[in-house]
Formats: sequence, structure tokens, C-alpha cells
Amino acid sequence: MPLIMPDTKDLTSPLFLVRTWEVLSSCATFSLVSSLEYNELNKNTSQGKEFIPFNTFCMFTWCFFFILTLLIHIVSALQFHRLIPVSWKNLIVTVAVLGALMSLGACIFLSSIIVDYKMVSPLSVAAVVCSSLTFLAYFSESYILCTQAKEQRGYMGSMPGILKIFQLWGGCQMSPLVHWVLSMPPTLVPQFPWELWVTIITYAVCTLTCAVTLIVILGDCTGRCLLPFDKCMTGFSLTGVLLYMVSTAICFTEILQLREPGKSIPNKGSQLFILQTFVTSVTLLAYTLDTAFSIKLLCDRGHA
Repeated sequence: MPLIMPDTKDLTSPLFLVRTWEVLSSCATFSLVSSLEYNELNKNTSQGKEFIPFNTFCMFTWCFFFILTLLIHIVSALQFHRLIPVSWKNLIVTVAVLGALMSLGACIFLSSIIVDYKMVSPLSVAAVVCSSLTFLAYFSESYILCTQAKEQRGYMGSMPGILKIFQLWGGCQMSPLVHWVLSMPPTLVPQFPWELWVTIITYAVCTLTCAVTLIVILGDCTGRCLLPFDKCMTGFSLTGVLLYMVSTAICFTEILQLREPGKSIPNKGSQLFILQTFVTSVTLLAYTLDTAFSIKLLCDRGHA
């Protein structure tokens, strides 16, 4: 296939400009945060231990989506996407929406770290600004793609597809929070209680099934499944609703237990417990709405 040079109109299109914005802002963000980590936070090793899971999550988010967006940017500009054995229109919507959600979480974590560890400086402010711009860039691309015609945006640009991206985001957000809970002193959180095991299993199972579902959709393999794919998605969504209902109840119970004597955890710990409860509740809502859409689709096909 001959090399196709991008047209001048393509270089000034909204998608080209916003992807360029994403690449530049994410690159600037992880560069600034790397300097911030080594120059300021490492002066205090005790705080650095608590910082590690959230810093790893944020750096992974910015670096991963920087690389992914750069590849999409190059492939789209050279019009090589027809050579890639994936559903291109579903892929770019998934990356844009998931990038916006993950960048928002990373921005919140970064802002919380700077405030909690008293790291306010021109460098840290610049890092927060760049992380906010990264979120706005991915949000802008998501808006552009999701407002396109139904044939152009694909399944992942529809409401059921966006809900599945929310489900994957909820599971990804739990990884640093669960790591933080496991690192708490046993006097505050008993080592591996049954509630913690239930929440960990819930997040792991639901995130795995959601990731497999997205891989099948992006790979255009829905027609090759041994079982009816729409019924499998309904079963996965219903299982997610049941598991996340239990996890949400456990999270609210943990918040109520924070007021008990002997549970005087730091203010940062209370905020993280509340954040975990919020993300779990949002993910439960996404699974509930997705289940409703899936059941409606099955009923419509049954009457057809």
C-alpha cells in the first residue's frame, strides 16, 4: 500500500488539533510530575511510601495514553487504520472516553497529593494545570466523536458502549485505593477481613469481564463467540450489579465505622474511603443502566 500523505484539511481538522493537544499536554504532565517527585517528595521517605501507589497510577495513566494517542494520531494521519485488524471507530472512541476518565482520576489524585504533602510550588501548580488540560483535551475528543452520526461513532460511542467504559474505569480506579487500604495498620483495618476480600474479588472479576467484553467488541469478534454475545453481555452486567451492590454496602459500612472509637484514621484516609465509596457507587449505577439497556435490547429482539 503506498504511503498516503495527509491532506492540508486533515491537518486543521478538530480531531487532528485535539489529538495534538492530548499528546503535548500528557507529555508535559508526566515530565513535570517526574521532576516534582524527585525534587520535592523524596525529601520525606515516610510520606514517599504512601505516595507510591497513587504516583504509579498517575504516571501509568499519562504515559500509557500518551503512547496510545500518539500511535492513533500517526496511524490516522497516514490513513493506515484499514490495515489494523480492529474496529477503528470503536477503538478511537474507547481511547478518548477512557482517557478522559482516567485523566480526571489522575488529576484528582495529583491535586490531593500536592495538598496533603504541602508540595505547593510553581512546578506543582504547572503539573496540575497540565493534567487538567490533558483531561480537557480527551473530553473534547470524546465530545466530538460521540456527537457524530451513529454509523461513524460505532457501538462504543452509544450509551451502552460508554457505560461499559465507565465500568472499566471504575475497576481501574480501585487499584491504588485497594493498595492503600492493604497498607493501612492492622489496628485500623484488620489484615484481609472478609469484607476486603469481597471487594477485591468484585473489582477483579468485574474489571476482567469488562476488559474481555471490550476486547471482543474492538476486535470485531462478536459474531465468532460460541454463545450469543448479547446474552453474555446481559449476564456480565447483571453479575456486576449484584457484586457491586455488595461492595457498595460494604463501603458505606466502612464509612460509618470510621466514627467508632479506636478508628481515628487521618483525614486523608477518610477522604480516600469516601472516594472509594463514590467510585463504587458510580460504577454500580453504570452496571445498572447497562443491564437495563441489555434487557431492553433482548426484549426488542424477542418481539421482532
